[in-house]
Amino acid sequence: MTKTVEELARILHGTVEGDGSIPIHDVTTLELAQAGHLSFLANARYAPQAQHTKASAVLVPAQVHTPATQIIVGNPYYAFTQALVLFHGHRQHKQVGVSPQASIDPSATMGEGCNIHDRVTLSEGVTLARRCTLYPGVFLGPGVTLGEGCVLYPNVTVYENCRLGNRVTIHANSTIGQDGLGYSTEAGVHYKIPHIARAILEDDVELGANTCVERGSLQDTVVGAGSKIGSQVVIGHGVQVGAHCMIVAQTGIAGSTRLGHHCVLAGQVGIGGHIEIGNHVTVAAKSGVNQSIPDGQRVFGYPAFEMEKAVEAYSAIKRLPELRRHVRELEKRLRSLEASSRK
Repeated sequence: MTKTVEELARILHGTVEGDGSIPIHDVTTLELAQAGHLSFLANARYAPQAQHTKASAVLVPAQVHTPATQIIVGNPYYAFTQALVLFHGHRQHKQVGVSPQASIDPSATMGEGCNIHDRVTLSEGVTLARRCTLYPGVFLGPGVTLGEGCVLYPNVTVYENCRLGNRVTIHANSTIGQDGLGYSTEAGVHYKIPHIARAILEDDVELGANTCVERGSLQDTVVGAGSKIGSQVVIGHGVQVGAHCMIVAQTGIAGSTRLGHHCVLAGQVGIGGHIEIGNHVTVAAKSGVNQSIPDGQRVFGYPAFEMEKAVEAYSAIKRLPELRRHVRELEKRLRSLEASSRK
């Protein structure tokens, strides 16, 4: 596919600054770009690369210093995403129908256009809506329900009675609906608590590889519509994740915690149990949250607290050895002065 800069600007709702007739045949980064490529500048730290890029055109939020023709758009990163889809599209799933090597219970039902690969297991009472794709090794337990257009990659396991909405994507080796770490302890012995609720993934949720969403003990675990979960994330039993949250790899959320909508949890964040995280909360990487956070806050650290104060506090840690030396010198001088005054 080839589009002129002007054609791309119309598609991406941008304004051209420079030669709009230049042909574009692919998209890439500022650093890798060559003639005929479209790139983007969404972060000011990459402005020097924009000044030296060989790209024919660059998506920018405002005019910048660059040899490339510029397409000015409101959100360059989103516009670049649209361009990437335009030129390359999303991963296509081979139409295989229903493999004779799949194990499908007679009571399971599926809508038209489903693709069931080898060694898939559909247990009793499973219901698939239209155009679902299940890759080899997927296991759906009794009573599982999938909405339209779901894609489950190899070796995904969904335990009994869990529900997936429309267009849910789950990457390889993830597990939905296993029991949480729920035990009551008596006389030093841990007794398992039955987990009788479900795990529910609402519409347009995507889970990375090796991610676990535990079923609730008494209350369903819910991941809200449009939320995107990275790889190796654990969402504990009874957790409620609001809509359009972004949870990055290796994050863990303990049981019965609630997240509002549009929250961002960066990599390796740990969230304690039974707390409330408000809407539009951002938690920086490697932070530990052990108390509730109100709407709109940005927090960092262990324990996590307000971002600006946390950055100042952790910056001071680097100076502690120097401050300690100063304190010791001051103490020494003070003792000397006290000794002199007694004489």
